[in-house]
Amino acid sequence: MSKWWKGRMLACVCAVALVAPGLGFVPEADAAGSFLMGGDVSMLHEVEERGGEFYDQGVKKDALEILSDHGMNAVRLRLWVDPYDAAGNPYGGGTNDLATTISLAQRAKAQGMDVLLNFHFSDFWADPGKQNKPKAWQSLSHSQLLTTVYNYTSNVITEMKAAGALPDIVQVGNEASSGILWDDGKVGGGIDDFTQLGDLLTSAINGIHAALGPGEDVEIALHLDHGGDNNLYTWWFDKIEAEGVDYDIIGLTYYPFWHGTMGELAYNLNAISSRYNKDVMIVETSYGFTLDDGDGLGNSFYTTEESIGGYPASVAGQTAYLRDLKEILQDVPNNHGRGIFWWEPTWLPVEGAHWGSEAGKLYNNDTGLLSNPWDNQTLFDFDGNLLSTVSVFTEGSTLNLVSNPSFEADGWTQTPTSWNLWAVDDASYDAIKVEENGITGGYKLTHWSDVEYEASTYQNITGLSSGTYTLSAWVLNSGGQNTLQLYAKNFGGAELSVDLPTSPEKWVKVKIENIIVTNGEIEIGVYSDAQAENWMNLDHVKLYKN
Repeated sequence: MSKWWKGRMLACVCAVALVAPGLGFVPEADAAGSFLMGGDVSMLHEVEERGGEFYDQGVKKDALEILSDHGMNAVRLRLWVDPYDAAGNPYGGGTNDLATTISLAQRAKAQGMDVLLNFHFSDFWADPGKQNKPKAWQSLSHSQLLTTVYNYTSNVITEMKAAGALPDIVQVGNEASSGILWDDGKVGGGIDDFTQLGDLLTSAINGIHAALGPGEDVEIALHLDHGGDNNLYTWWFDKIEAEGVDYDIIGLTYYPFWHGTMGELAYNLNAISSRYNKDVMIVETSYGFTLDDGDGLGNSFYTTEESIGGYPASVAGQTAYLRDLKEILQDVPNNHGRGIFWWEPTWLPVEGAHWGSEAGKLYNNDTGLLSNPWDNQTLFDFDGNLLSTVSVFTEGSTLNLVSNPSFEADGWTQTPTSWNLWAVDDASYDAIKVEENGITGGYKLTHWSDVEYEASTYQNITGLSSGTYTLSAWVLNSGGQNTLQLYAKNFGGAELSVDLPTSPEKWVKVKIENIIVTNGEIEIGVYSDAQAENWMNLDHVKLYKN
């Protein structure tokens, strides 16, 4: 991971049910213990060695204890083969050899956390721009490399098991969109043959399984970068499936300032989990809690990243980002959303805890400034005080009170189950339809006509307890309408609405928050007053109690 370099009245439907099997309700991923809220703490040992300390409400504690106390239930740990030069000088950046990885894994296990082991298959950072073979493997033939990879993964798992630190998930390769172990396992850049990459991944996975005894199991994750790029994931995983590589989880790196919009991420997560029938998990993400620079040596997150990311560089902004990301993962259909790992929540700006050492720079031929470019994206402030962002870890999943929220119940239709229609005239009724290609599942609601129209699609929900609710939906919109709004009314207060943004190509999420229901019911819907050829798509409508 080296990103720092870088709608007449018509009652058309059945009675509304709050949770209606068969009506396209998407269950949330709320099985106990199944949703991981984790962190990659691979820098922690080095930070501590160099004087880093961690505090929870002013009380000094072990960082993993603090994070566990606040709901972090998993860690991710990278592993390098030999992160030292010939003279024994460490490459830095955590110098994540097996001993360091086992020590951190033992500490995590002691806190009751799951462990995700991240094989880089390199002596130092591996990412899409570099997948360098370990020094000791560089002269091996392909067949020898296959054997070495098998033995290596088997030995690592054997040693971790013996140390009481057997990982729960093993990630085979880091951000492997360009392959691993170049040039043997290189793909992309004109290389479309995945045979050797498939062989290498299979050898590694077979070695992992060979080290397991009766009743022992680990899940296998394959990991790419650019989490919002569905074309990348479809290309890569189609090829991997064709090679017969056996895996369980698709891991994604996603930073909203580098890897597309949240809508693009949500579309990709939903699409690939369905296409490959696999769980999906964000194994790297983060966001800035400030624009300040803890070590004064520059940061990866600054004003441009804040502007593109769309959340303020504050603890509140960081919290809102994590909460929205968690909701996207929990909304992946069929409980395929497995969780989130925050990248380097404990990388404090202590002197010398940099992305590498002088030896590491030399090994990678890197002329970059040695620094901590991540100190304003951690989950502790510069002095090691826990940020309130971690409150999101323990927030429960949201129960969606909308029936047929993603318009999946009927396929193509002009009368979607559980939804009511209103239009100003017959021609305007024709503007309302459910069509293919939604962001969640296969369908979405559309308003469109070749003549001007005025219509709404709405749902009445009853039996609500008094309290504060949030309404949200994903939208694509051509723009040009006189009025286009998501609305909530008849809940005991004044009608609330939000204008839908113009976004014809990228799904955007809209919300109405602080809906105070006092009469046990609500009407939610979308209203269009549009010119000819104006269109909007709506999908995955959610109403939930806060």
